[in-house]
Amino acid sequence: MSAGRSLELYFVDGRPDGMLTAEVFNWTGHVLRIPRTRLADGLKRPQADQTGVYILTGADDDGEMAYVGEAENLAGRLKQHAKSKDWWDEAVLVTTSGDALHKAHVKYLEARMVELALAAGAMRLTNAAAPTRSSLNEAATASMESFLDTLQLVLPAIRVDIFHSGRRPDTPQTEAVVTSPVFMLSMPRSGVEAQAALAGSDFVVKAGSKVRASYIGTHPKNATPAALHRALVQRQIIRVTGNEAVMAEDYAFTSPSAAASVVCGTSTPGPRIWKLPDGRSYADWEAEQMEGDT
Repeated sequence: MSAGRSLELYFVDGRPDGMLTAEVFNWTGHVLRIPRTRLADGLKRPQADQTGVYILTGADDDGEMAYVGEAENLAGRLKQHAKSKDWWDEAVLVTTSGDALHKAHVKYLEARMVELALAAGAMRLTNAAAPTRSSLNEAATASMESFLDTLQLVLPAIRVDIFHSGRRPDTPQTEAVVTSPVFMLSMPRSGVEAQAALAGSDFVVKAGSKVRASYIGTHPKNATPAALHRALVQRQIIRVTGNEAVMAEDYAFTSPSAAASVVCGTSTPGPRIWKLPDGRSYADWEAEQMEGDT
């Protein structure tokens, strides 16, 4: 099990959707998230005058999108993007205490962040081309990779999921997966026949599971699973052939309900519909686990 880390968030505007800073104990990095509506004020902060990398996030009719860049003066670069790019609505500035990053560092970070974002496939990148990594010595490369490891912990915590991927590679199973029972979801009339298991805090739907080929739910609350279903089809994690579809690989969802809604193609209460072979629901099994712990 990985050691715990402590993340400090400071809500500059006193609101969760406003400007915020994020820092991790014993990490030199500093993350500043600026809504576009607060850009003028955000660029007055000292970190905006530093060398660093940045992420622009937004969305269009095809879904979420992002741009990754670097600059020796972040404020100057963001002012240019404000004039030339209309689609983004949030900027995330990544710098260090003492302005310790130099041009080679941020060129390396930019290239690696683009690589990680493309591999994750969580958001569509608008970068015209993948940048080339700068040449760093062995020690500096190790430092930047360690910096990135922590950055990938911080960004999801502030709702920037550019590096998050539900994909689970075909590698030896962890103890969490091995000890988890296999849950099943069956809807024969809809052609749905899926299997899933817990892996840590993830609910992983197994490759080969038969799922609904399109999302049929229409209630506004279904916007998130509908978008996720569409994204998984676009990324060919759900492979559609005619009216049938299967999971091409293991995929981790945040909850049984999120998994069930994508698998069934409509808003679905996961704890009740996922079942063990003996007929017990996930909710029943979960209650037994809590009773046992008590």
